[in-house]
Amino acid sequence: MGLVPGSLDYLEIRADAFVDCEDTILHQLPKLKFPLIITVRHFSEGGRNRLTTAARRDLFGKFLPHAAMVDIELRSAKVLADVLQTARKGKIISIVSHHDFRRTPSLKRLRSLARAAKRTGADIFKIAAVTSQPADIATLLAFQHSQKIMPFSVMGMGRFGKVSRLLFAQAGSLLNYGFLDVAQVSGQWPATLLKKRIEELI
Repeated sequence: MGLVPGSLDYLEIRADAFVDCEDTILHQLPKLKFPLIITVRHFSEGGRNRLTTAARRDLFGKFLPHAAMVDIELRSAKVLADVLQTARKGKIISIVSHHDFRRTPSLKRLRSLARAAKRTGADIFKIAAVTSQPADIATLLAFQHSQKIMPFSVMGMGRFGKVSRLLFAQAGSLLNYGFLDVAQVSGQWPATLLKKRIEELI
């Protein structure tokens, strides 16, 4: 990857993309010099492959020993509660996330999602939503400013995605995602450049 220590804070491993070669990837993980976020994304929220719950649980089980953090969608938190429990026992930080690829939810809806995330016992609530107009940024920023429910990560996708990620990071978003080779969604920054830009602002 050509990454040097300090160029990223964390590296996300999307295990759902490696169902045919997980053993090869697992062998390489100890060589990576970054704390890892392990994700086995649900297909409805951008995951690769239509994995069953059992298949996702199996992948989490294989990858969790290498994790500093684990990311599970709010929609999956109940059926994968055992994974969250294992993470807690292993002192692995848990992220419960929600991805909306159509719109930015209303402020009322965002607060409801955050309360539901809190009930899962997760450490961080992550929301990623399409930002197609300035009002969407305003809604997400209002959520950041007003919610005191739990620590959060907020990011935009789409037309205003790039500008939103800088703004939300400066406003307190804990995790701010970029890409290494190819953007996964529109509105992402190259990860190393995003880190530099955030450091300039904060």
